[in-house]
Amino acid sequence: MLIGYARVSTDGQDTAVQVTALQAAGCERIFREKASGGRWDRPELHRLLDQLRKNDVLVVWKLDRLSRSLRDVLTIMEQLEQTAVGFRSLTEAIDTTTSAGRLMMQMVGAFAEFERAMLRERTKAGLDAARDEGRIGGRRPKLSPQQQAEIRKMVSSGDKTAADAARLFNVHPATICRLLARET
Repeated sequence: MLIGYARVSTDGQDTAVQVTALQAAGCERIFREKASGGRWDRPELHRLLDQLRKNDVLVVWKLDRLSRSLRDVLTIMEQLEQTAVGFRSLTEAIDTTTSAGRLMMQMVGAFAEFERAMLRERTKAGLDAARDEGRIGGRRPKLSPQQQAEIRKMVSSGDKTAADAARLFNVHPATICRLLARET
């Protein structure tokens, strides 16, 4: 059975062009959805995936209608493969019911994995370079070194409690507790 999926992102858009193309391709059922392709929580897509059976074929007008996230596309493709369901994209001429189509999807997956590995390497290199230059990641301290010293002095001398110091410097009491805990 050919089952179609049509998606648009906003209320101002319409699935009519996609539905017409899916009907022309022979889809017996078509699931329509108005939701962002970058989100995973799309009820119609999940309903469709739950209803697919062995030897069914999921048909989309264009690959990005399935998802804008390559990771999500690959997750869906893996799920389809495990349930022996084919996939067809009308615009990109991808059809996993053929050996050439399966090869194409494997190549897309390989390129995605390569891209993730390259991104991970570039990120690590950038963090290492920043560390070598003396920069550290994370949030900037809420209190300057002078303020920290003043708080330590006030609390240790007993002039102020940690809660009083927090109110005085307009920070959460937990910030003061962490500051004092680092001291010991």
